[in-house]
Amino acid sequence: MAEHKEEDVKLGANKFRETQPLGTAAQSDKDYKEPPPAPLFEPGELTSWSFYRAGIAEFMATLLFLYVTILTVMGVNRAGSKCASVGIQGIAWAFGGMIFALVYCTAGISGGHINPAVTFGLFLARKLSLTRAVFYIIMQCLGAICGAGIVKGFNKSQYEAHNGGVNFVAHGYTKGDGLGAEIIGTFVLVYTVFSATDAKRNARDSHVPILAPLPIGFAVFLVHLATIPVTGTGINPARSLGASIIFNKDLGWDDHWIFWVGPFIGAGLAAIYHQIVIRAIPFKSRS
Repeated sequence: MAEHKEEDVKLGANKFRETQPLGTAAQSDKDYKEPPPAPLFEPGELTSWSFYRAGIAEFMATLLFLYVTILTVMGVNRAGSKCASVGIQGIAWAFGGMIFALVYCTAGISGGHINPAVTFGLFLARKLSLTRAVFYIIMQCLGAICGAGIVKGFNKSQYEAHNGGVNFVAHGYTKGDGLGAEIIGTFVLVYTVFSATDAKRNARDSHVPILAPLPIGFAVFLVHLATIPVTGTGINPARSLGASIIFNKDLGWDDHWIFWVGPFIGAGLAAIYHQIVIRAIPFKSRS
């Protein structure tokens, strides 16, 4: 048995040439094949029910995401002291926990993006077509607007008195600080998405069960802990847009560009890093 095991380890090491812990490839007979890149434009998607079903799933997931998270933020802001509420840690758990739950629920339908920055990063890596990427982003933004609108409908005066959960650069930080925080935070999120959903890693390390929504949700939680004091943590343009549109005051718009530019730069950098450095697949080979 020991001899056969050593042979399996050697076979695994030769089968997957990347540096890895001893024997990690010996646990599976899976042959990995690089999936073809998604076409830039796929007209057939527009006549497919699965295409619209995925968009509806993104809409509903983003609506629920904004509803729960903004309502949590409102509860913390209304409390007389942070000790009388869930506090910043509770807000971070609300964002991370909802992403975990919603990605788990929608991954099999739409991929569970729930974030235009994630969609953009996956589009750059040719994981989905431009047609689907644009449709997803539109549905995510509409869902975010509706989710924030429901929260405002509960108590308009309290919603407006406590800033409606909008993202803005906190006093004491510059716009450059806010932009940097959004870039790095989104990089962490999108890099985690790529790593948690990497088919090549799944084929190589199949003995390590990975529930993709768990590391993705945990990444969101950790980024919120770090950057809530800086920007309130955007890392999701739809979340920032929905809150700003429903709140509709200068506070929500003065720094709004940061919550689009930062996440898209961070997502782009994560896509490049993962495809070229981690996967060692040059972009030109995917065309």
